[in-house]
Amino acid sequence: MTPIEILLSGINTLEEYLSAHVLTCLVPAFFIAGAIAVFVSKTTILNYFGVQAKKYISYSIASVSGAILAVCSCTVLPLFAGIYKRGAGIGPATTFLFSGPAINILAIILTARVLGFEIGLARVIGAIFMSIFIGLIMAFVFRKEEQEKKNNNLLINQDSEQTNRPLKISLLFFILLVLILVIGAASSEYITWVPKLAIVYFLTIIVSIILIFYYTRDEVKNWGIETWNLTKKIFPILLIGVFIVGIIGGVAAYFNPGADPATAVGEAIAPYIGGNNIFSCFFASIIGAILYMPTLLEVAIVGDLFGYSSGIMGGGPALALLLAGPSLSLPNMIVITRVIGVKKALVYIFLVVVVATFIGFTYGIIAS
Repeated sequence: MTPIEILLSGINTLEEYLSAHVLTCLVPAFFIAGAIAVFVSKTTILNYFGVQAKKYISYSIASVSGAILAVCSCTVLPLFAGIYKRGAGIGPATTFLFSGPAINILAIILTARVLGFEIGLARVIGAIFMSIFIGLIMAFVFRKEEQEKKNNNLLINQDSEQTNRPLKISLLFFILLVLILVIGAASSEYITWVPKLAIVYFLTIIVSIILIFYYTRDEVKNWGIETWNLTKKIFPILLIGVFIVGIIGGVAAYFNPGADPATAVGEAIAPYIGGNNIFSCFFASIIGAILYMPTLLEVAIVGDLFGYSSGIMGGGPALALLLAGPSLSLPNMIVITRVIGVKKALVYIFLVVVVATFIGFTYGIIAS
C-alpha cells in the first residue's frame, strides 16, 4: 500500500462516516444537546449531590446526569472538581464523574446508530449501573470522610432561573426533538425517505410553533449559540479523529499486505479482542483507560479501528472499551489525582477497569 493509498483510506473512512451519520443523526443530536444545555439548569442537578441528600436521590441523579448535561471527558473534570470541593460526597461525585461522559447523549445516540441498538442499550444500562456501583463502593471505602461531610452542608442552591412556561410544554418540546432524531436516523428498512421527510417536516413545524408562543427570542438565540458552540468544539475533532482512524487502518494494512484498511488493526489484535472471554474484556478495558478518546470518537475506534462493525472485535470487549474509554485517559487520571488525592484516584481507576471488564464479559455471554 502506497502513501497515497493510505491517505485515501482515511478519506474513504471519513466519506463513509459523513454520508451515513451526519445529516440524520449528528445534526438533530447537536440541537438536542444544545437545548439541554440552555433549557435544563446544571445547578438544579448539582445541588442534589451533597452528602445531606438522600442516597436514592443523589445517586439516581448523578448516574443519569451525563445525558442531561451532555459533557465529555474533558468538560466533566471542572464540574466534578467544583462539586467535590464545594462539599459533594465522594460517592455521588464519582458517580457523576463516571456517568457524565459515559452516557453523553450524543455518544449514546451514535453508539446505537452506528454499532447497533443492542450494544447502545447495553452501554446505557451498564454505565448507569456501573456509575452507581462505583460511587457506592467509593463512599463505603472512604466512609469516614463521608461522615464528616454530613455535618457540613456546603452545597448552596445557586439556581435562580425561573420560568412561567408550563412543564408539559417543555416536556413536549424535548419529546418532539427526540422524535425528529429517532425518525430521521431510522433505517430505510423501517421507513422510506418520502414519509420520513414528511414526518420530520411536520414535527419541525410543531417545534417552531412552540418556540414562537412559549420561548423568548433570547432563549431561542441562546439555543442556537449553544448548539453552534457544541458543534464547533466536537464536530471538527470528530472528523479529524475519524480521518486518523482511517489513516491508522491504512498504515496497519501496509504492514499486513492483503488486509483491508478498514479492518487491518482489528485483524492484527484479533487474538486479544476477538473473543468474549475475561482476558479480552480486561485488555479492552485497559486500552480504554489509557487511550485518550474525544467525545464520540470511541464509536469510530470500536466500530472501525478495532473492527467491531466487521465482526472482528467481540461484543464483550467492545462494551468494556465503551464503558472504560470515555471516562478515563492518562490526562484525565492526572487531573482526578490532583482533585481527590492519589489513594482515592487509584481506587476509582481500579474500579472502572475491573467493573467495565465484568460488565463487558457478562454482556458477551448474554449476546453470544
